[in-house]
Amino acid sequence: MAYAAYAPAFMGVVRLAELLGALSFASDLADGFPQGKVVRTVVLGTRIAEAAQLSREEARDVFYVTLLRYLGCTGFAHEESAIYGAGEDIVVRNVMAMADPDDMGGTLRAIVGRVGRGAGPIARARAVAALLDPGAVEKHAHAQCDTSIRVAELVGLGALASALGALCERWDGEGKPHGTKGEALPLAVRVHHLADVAETAHHRGGAAAMRAAVKTRTGGLLDPALVARFVAREAEMIATLDEGGAWDRFLAAEPEPRVECDEARFDDVVRALGYFGDMKSTYFLGHSATVAELGARTAEALGMPAAEIATVRRAGHLHDLGRLSVPNAIWDRAGALDAAEWERVRLHAYYTDRVLTRSPALREVAAAAGGSHERLGGDGYHRGIPAPMLTRGARVIAVADALAAMGEERPHRGALSADAKAKALRDESAKGALDREIVEAALSCVGLAAPRARRGDLSERELEVLRLVARGKTNKEIAELLKISAKTVQHHVAHVYDKIGVYSRAGAAMYVMENGLYA
Repeated sequence: MAYAAYAPAFMGVVRLAELLGALSFASDLADGFPQGKVVRTVVLGTRIAEAAQLSREEARDVFYVTLLRYLGCTGFAHEESAIYGAGEDIVVRNVMAMADPDDMGGTLRAIVGRVGRGAGPIARARAVAALLDPGAVEKHAHAQCDTSIRVAELVGLGALASALGALCERWDGEGKPHGTKGEALPLAVRVHHLADVAETAHHRGGAAAMRAAVKTRTGGLLDPALVARFVAREAEMIATLDEGGAWDRFLAAEPEPRVECDEARFDDVVRALGYFGDMKSTYFLGHSATVAELGARTAEALGMPAAEIATVRRAGHLHDLGRLSVPNAIWDRAGALDAAEWERVRLHAYYTDRVLTRSPALREVAAAAGGSHERLGGDGYHRGIPAPMLTRGARVIAVADALAAMGEERPHRGALSADAKAKALRDESAKGALDREIVEAALSCVGLAAPRARRGDLSERELEVLRLVARGKTNKEIAELLKISAKTVQHHVAHVYDKIGVYSRAGAAMYVMENGLYA
């Protein structure tokens, strides 16, 4: 059987900034920002660092803290969709990006104007109240920090953990989760806050809006001394935001020496980005890792070369990054989707392809990952291309993705049995949708593909509780499922969080995925 040509899986050394910068376009999608928001903020942060005469090491911290800050954006997506049921999680994050406790009137107007459109007045009122609840704000801060810190550790930037743990703090000490104040805030975080406020206000309302936002937040969120440096070079800062070519300027802005990845670190980054994508919905936890391992085992069974196997594994981890563009209200719905919602689902494959092709090092991976929902007859998505145009890696990922999803619970159905999965896949191959040879190779690997679970020192009961917490179950729901009291569940959750070193459901979910405990 003839397949499209395949290039080597890895060539040379790759810059970490290039990989994380490509992912930042998925972060833009997740928060409803215009494409390039993150990289523009990074560039502006380095300009502020220069204006403040920071050392090269301090400027590097600014660069990577700003880049990593947005990787926690999906950590609270499940809660945002559940708590703020009157609005989409993407809309909520976009609205709250410029929320200012010192301007409650403006914040309320923004919330009321955009959150919960189409819902009744009672539902909208509840959503507004939930958005302003200090308890929810603190939970969001923990989720944001837990996710960003763990991703940073996985990609080899664990030294930034203390800074990333202060992302939701404020200069005036009114932030979360610890109320850290003034110069006790890491300098990289203070610079990031200023760059983020300035860029967000600028892309929404231009230079005048930027000036107003920076001025009103000075002394509250923002460090007055840094603002003074910013204002003194305002024309340069505005030019930085107005100038085109953000991607090239972003790559050029990384302070020397630039952080590089050998092949092992490259794979660590790929796995971390897969976890980031799977955090989108509690139904997806572990999906990408399962697809990666099942795809690689299938490729081995087919006798594919080592370079192609490596590319398939990486594509499995990254194949669903584009689903960050779709609100949880769609992914988590048990009922039927309408035409517009289906179109958003179909477009997630397009966004996966676009995110990955930003980085030259990921373009071969993109060829396999972007084809995960294509079918041999040309009736898949997003391109709808026929068999001769699909790489062998794309065909393998399509089968691995379908098989993995069938074995996972979804809002509209439970996990399928082994026999049901085999029948469904063989039916698809009989119809000419999936490659028959690859289907049989994948089915031969079932049971071999699960990553090795590492439970640490968790008891059996604690492991049960951890899994249910990671899946978004409340204490009351866990109590009912395990037939124990809610107070006992609360006790177990506290012990589990202490043992694994997290403060949130998002942190628990990351731990579950990293250690293969989701099954």
